[in-house]
Amino acid sequence: MPPRRPRRRAGGCAILVVLLLVVAAGFGVLQLWAGSGPSRANMTVLVPQGASLSQAAAELEKAGAIRSAGQFVLLSRLLGGGKSIKAGEYRVPAGLSQSDLLKMLQGGQTLQRFVRVPEGTPSIVVYETLMKAPQLDGPVSVPAEGSVLPDSYAYNRGDTRQAVLDRMQKAMDAYLAKAWERRKPGIAVQTPQEALTLAAIVEKETSKPEERRTVAAVYSNRLRTGMMLQADPTIIYPITKGKPLGRRILQSELRAKNAYNTYAMTGLPAGPIANPGKESIDAVLDPAQSSALYFVADGTGGHVFADTLEQHNANVQKWYALRRARGEM
Repeated sequence: MPPRRPRRRAGGCAILVVLLLVVAAGFGVLQLWAGSGPSRANMTVLVPQGASLSQAAAELEKAGAIRSAGQFVLLSRLLGGGKSIKAGEYRVPAGLSQSDLLKMLQGGQTLQRFVRVPEGTPSIVVYETLMKAPQLDGPVSVPAEGSVLPDSYAYNRGDTRQAVLDRMQKAMDAYLAKAWERRKPGIAVQTPQEALTLAAIVEKETSKPEERRTVAAVYSNRLRTGMMLQADPTIIYPITKGKPLGRRILQSELRAKNAYNTYAMTGLPAGPIANPGKESIDAVLDPAQSSALYFVADGTGGHVFADTLEQHNANVQKWYALRRARGEM
């Protein structure tokens, strides 16, 4: 009777071939799942609210982020862990794998856009910025002056302008409340609103952070002694709503009677003339220990401070001489 050993070897080889084929197939599936995707450039893909995995896959295939929507759905269900996806606008990097793409959708890593409000921005410009911001929806009104905290605010495609503005104003309310709680005793302002009003003047008067507390001290000293604040930005505000004037202030504007012109009235103006930043608010609530009542530009973007009118007039003459030397006068 012939030996059967060769037949066993043949059966063992067949099993090995099957195992190798299974391993190769598994490796191929993993390559499809974790290997580079077909896109050759970054792209954005919008997954609508309420979209299913199949609907999201269709959008991804249409955009060229994946080769096959059906394949993506199948592999996601087999290897994706079962978490639901989240709607939104996604920034898909070139060549992103199907595995990483699903993680992005499940994690809700949506494209973040930003609206930036610099310190000292008047509310009319905040309004214009919101209206120009791409992919924001809905109307919005010009916010109350001083109600917005300058900062950068993230938003997603389809967010409303009003929702973004609400966050800006909520941030100001929260910061002002905390800052007011830690105010120094004996300051010149009596209420948080007065602090905002004076902080907006400080914001407009200096661009140097190291000067803010001294500028705040000058105006605080003037308030205490009943002197006019004589802040140029308060003259400009009723004319331009806080935008740059683009020319020198006229004598008639210096004499104009209104609720903002601090050259024609004592005390604070009727309200803020811009949206002050955190540092200017802090400066008003903790001004420098200074007896200065005057300041004038020094030609470097900063100012020279003086306690007396005599000192101030001498500083003004130095400033005029510098401007004449520059050909500005």
